[in-house]
Amino acid sequence: MFTNKILSLIIFMMSGINYFAQTIQFERKEFEISNVKASVIDFEGEKVLKLKRDLNKIPFDINHLEKTVDEPTFVKLKNKDFENGTIEVKVYSQIQDPSPFEFAQGFIGLAFSINKDNSAFESIYLRPKAGRSEQQFARNHSVQYYAYPDFKFEKLRQPEFKGQYETYADTGLQEWIKLKIEVQNGRAILYVNDQKFPSFIVNERKGNSRSGSIGLWVDIGTVGYFKDLKITRY
Repeated sequence: MFTNKILSLIIFMMSGINYFAQTIQFERKEFEISNVKASVIDFEGEKVLKLKRDLNKIPFDINHLEKTVDEPTFVKLKNKDFENGTIEVKVYSQIQDPSPFEFAQGFIGLAFSINKDNSAFESIYLRPKAGRSEQQFARNHSVQYYAYPDFKFEKLRQPEFKGQYETYADTGLQEWIKLKIEVQNGRAILYVNDQKFPSFIVNERKGNSRSGSIGLWVDIGTVGYFKDLKITRY
């Protein structure tokens, strides 16, 4: 009996350690870790949050892109509910070497309206490599909106959506890019690098909720760095 009590205590303590290991502190904010590897590092002389998708949590299958990308691969602000306002952050993206995906584009961005169990959310993200492509077709896909789980990028590229969920923005790999998303009255508007006018307007959001938490998001083949997260509520 005594041995069983000790064993139960050890299991309990290990469970607690695993639970607490799923959070990380950065810029005086606490984040829950969801399907990424997260660390705070020194980068170019300052502290930044480094993220990579955790392929042990969500395996990648190049033959089933629709099922294995545009997933809840982010760190999520803990105990935060956001509906209307602005989200600002600086992002820096590079492609892993070697990369698990030949066509990796440095996928990096923001998630919002994340529900409690991460089973539904929306996201606007960049493909910075596409932003400097010599092919206009690729450039036209340098910014992406999606709503998890029902409206991932592949579905939103169908002709019925008339290309309204992707666009071009001047972005590149291995450079700091400032993103600002304004969320208000059911719309999501993206500004890049303090520009006066938006790069992207989502007038018809596809998510099921108009409020939820905020996440810093990366996807396959990306090493992403984040800093200067600022949230303003309306």
